[in-house]
This record gives sequence, structure tokens and C-alpha cells, in this order.
Amino acid sequence: MMPKGMGYDRAITVFSPDGSLYQVSYASEAVKKGATALGVKCSEGIVLAVDKKIPSKLVEPESFEKIFRIDEHIGAATSGIISDARVLIDRARLEAQINRLTYNEPISTSVLAKKIGDLKQQYTQYGGLRPFGVSLIIAGVNDVPEIFVTEPSGAYLAWKATAIGEGRDTAMKVFEEEYKDNLTMEEAIMLALKALKASIEGEIDKSNIEMAILDKKTKKFEKLKGNKVKEYIAKLK
Repeated sequence: MMPKGMGYDRAITVFSPDGSLYQVSYASEAVKKGATALGVKCSEGIVLAVDKKIPSKLVEPESFEKIFRIDEHIGAATSGIISDARVLIDRARLEAQINRLTYNEPISTSVLAKKIGDLKQQYTQYGGLRPFGVSLIIAGVNDVPEIFVTEPSGAYLAWKATAIGEGRDTAMKVFEEEYKDNLTMEEAIMLALKALKASIEGEIDKSNIEMAILDKKTKKFEKLKGNKVKEYIAKLK
């Protein structure tokens, strides 16, 4: 007897009898096995945080990047296949610069999320390609803070607080219980750290946590330095 899905997962463009595209499902599984990344929107901006999940103590932590600046006002956190993420980040940066040159204004977060979602969808529809095995949390501040998650299928949604990767379910449970619309930036940072701590194995410290903020007033993306992250972790403990 042939295993379930045999024959339907050999090509990206073949639907199974139950309406599934198995290669897209497999790409989503790659995201579920990735490091936990999350984003929290607050009254003063947005917080991004990632478990860097360093594979060896011999790896230099600074070289292991999971949060990327796309433009002055937009950043992204990733989970899944990091090489796929780099390609999408480069494309997002290109789209942001094209928008500035064409319209003389910064690209909106929703437009960028749609463009990345459209690109991902194309890779589920044509032979000879494979889906991107990565999800992105795209966060930006134009008139208001916005957070979008793009899935391997090309779908994207806006969120107030969200998580992707291995610890998603645990982190989302923390958000559903404790998230409030009127959080300050510091409260959002502490909530992000609490959700991250609950969702990963072992202790968190500045070497295995990466954080960034987007300030609503300045509309600037800023990565938090190790000593600053260490201070917030100490407050959490």
C-alpha cells in the first residue's frame, strides 16, 4: 500500500485529493522547527525579539542574525531556513528603495508585506521552484505601528502580538492572557521577554536573545545592544 501523499508531493503544482499542496505544508513544517521569533505592538511602537538558538558554543553570537533592518522605519524577524530569509530580506530592501525612488516616500508596511507575500505565492505555483521555508514578522511604523506575518504559502495577516517558530503556541498563550492595547514600550519589551522565556528551553541571556524596537515618535528601527538586553532580562528575573 502506498503511503499517504505518495505521488502528490513530488511536484509543487499538484494538488492532493484532499486539496493540499504537500510541498507548501512541508515548508510550513520547516518554520515550525525554526527558532522562536515574536513581535509585540504597543502604544509607543513595536518590539521584535528572537531566540537566536546558536548551534554551537564555538559560533560567534554576533554573526548569527535573525532580526534585520529593511528600511529606516521597517524591520523583520525570521524563523525557518535562514538562507531563504536572506533572499527575502534582500528583496524587501530592494522594494523599499524602489518605492522611495519612485514615489519619494517610505514604503508602507502593508504594501511591503503584500509584495513579499506575492513573491512567496509565486514560488508555490510554478514548476521547477520550491516554496520558501521561512516566515517573516514584518514590523514598521508609518502613521501607526503595524505588524504582519507572511507564511510560506504567501498568506499574510496583521497582528497586535504574534509569534512564529518552534515555541509559537506557548508564546501565543502568554500574549492571549497578558496583552493589552495600551502597553508602554517597556511593558511590551518585558512581555516579549516573558513569552520568549516561556517558549524556549533553558535560561535566556544576552548571548542567545536578539531584540529590536521601532519607535513611533522617531519612526526609526533600532537593535538593542547586549548590555541593554541584559538589563531587561535582569528585571524579568
